[in-house]
Amino acid sequence: MTDVFIRSSHHDDPAHPLVEGLIREYDGRYGANSRPGGARSELFRYPSEAFQPPLGDFILLQRDGRTIAGGAFMSHDDETAELKRIWTDGDVRRQGLAERVVAELEVRAAALGYTRAYLTTGFRQPEATALYLKLGYRPLFDVAADPALYRSLPFEKQIGRAAARPDASPVKPPAESLEAATARVAVIKQEQEARILARLTHHGVLAA
Repeated sequence: MTDVFIRSSHHDDPAHPLVEGLIREYDGRYGANSRPGGARSELFRYPSEAFQPPLGDFILLQRDGRTIAGGAFMSHDDETAELKRIWTDGDVRRQGLAERVVAELEVRAAALGYTRAYLTTGFRQPEATALYLKLGYRPLFDVAADPALYRSLPFEKQIGRAAARPDASPVKPPAESLEAATARVAVIKQEQEARILARLTHHGVLAA
């Protein structure tokens, strides 16, 4: 049995299990109509170039040629990489594969010069929340509040040459309702998308 990390893309055949697995999981937990286009539109929100060096990466963990886990990261700014698409095949969970994927992404992000890892998970994914807490990620939300009042739960962790530096981002207060949280997340995503696409264009990753 041989496990190996390979670089890939959302559009590559080896990534098909990850993409389809995430779509099934997200639509199953949140509903296919919880966002325009369902989980598929969210997974393809950004161009594949956003997840390729020099600004990002997209990796798969393969076991004897079969894709069993994977993840990616993209660039927010010179310091921050956002980890995304963390997935493990349901047949091989509870083997520490997600931890290995996150660790590999942190190493690759640090090698590109990033000093902060940022990520979000959904309010109906308590196992993901537990994983990131276990891996030393600091929640940027009130852990005592109802997670539905955030909808999207953000975390951060200092990596690379800043690994010993304390986290400093403020903790966000909860919204008044799930609907208010959903509206707030939508605005955050729109602003984030504009910044990230502008960054990709600035670095020549996308055509202006």
